[in-house]
Amino acid sequence: MKLGFLTACLPQLPLEEIAAWAASHDYQALEVATWPSTGSRDFEASHIDVIDFGKQQADEVRALFERHGLTLSALAYYENNLHPDKARRAEIAAHVRANVDAAALLGVEHVGTFIGRHPGLSVKENIAQAERELPPLVEYAGERGVKIIIENCVMEGWHPDGYPGNLAYSPELWEWMFDLGLYLNYDPSHLLWLGIDPVAALRPYVDRIPHAQAKDAQLDPRARDRYGIFGRTVERADGWDSGWWRYRVPGLGDVDWRRIVDTLYEGGFTGVLSVEHEDPVWSGDTTRITQGLEIAHRTLRPLIVG
Repeated sequence: MKLGFLTACLPQLPLEEIAAWAASHDYQALEVATWPSTGSRDFEASHIDVIDFGKQQADEVRALFERHGLTLSALAYYENNLHPDKARRAEIAAHVRANVDAAALLGVEHVGTFIGRHPGLSVKENIAQAERELPPLVEYAGERGVKIIIENCVMEGWHPDGYPGNLAYSPELWEWMFDLGLYLNYDPSHLLWLGIDPVAALRPYVDRIPHAQAKDAQLDPRARDRYGIFGRTVERADGWDSGWWRYRVPGLGDVDWRRIVDTLYEGGFTGVLSVEHEDPVWSGDTTRITQGLEIAHRTLRPLIVG
């Protein structure tokens, strides 16, 4: 197992600076953000341009990682592959394929994304649509030696009422997507606020988890007593503001990282544990963000052998 982080938390820095900082602070890997330069995400980061990416660019990226002794664990483009707008959905699928092509050139085994959801359709209808839309992407990736990994983020902000906007949030749905040839980019933080035990959910599926993310969540059960599990409704000015929980860097929330890492080891996990920094306290500028990454490192690095 190696410790890395997702570069999306540092959208203003070039990959060269991020790699140098990571190596100098004892990180071992990077999960590299590859959103296009324009898109639908307000925090998008584009640290590798997968559209204009060929052998020369691949050689340059590999040389950068070799120079700093880092592993490039995955390319990261977390978008809604079931977007309600057909044209936008096609754009997203095309960008996933571009990520797969870049990963193949780089010798990177994983491309991360979401299942997503059409918020105007039922879960059953979304599943039927996913079974049409996603297998061609899985086949395209497999032909190039790449696995598509799906983060179990709930993406509640994609739904007008704060309900799950990414149909990969529970073990029931993991089993369904495994049948489509997809893999899990496991993140315990989302399970915690859903009321799912992150360790119990992890244990049976480690063999389908080639890559994992490390994000924490801080819960306020008293506020949950007011709003319920899906959070604010009448008082919800921001689709992402649940009112009773928030994401934190590992060590500042309620996830039991000793048990998580131990369960990964027990299941034979040999991939990268990648810190996903979305902590509102340790955000705002590069200094605060990197300090948050240092807190995450102090929490996780002692648990990882080697």
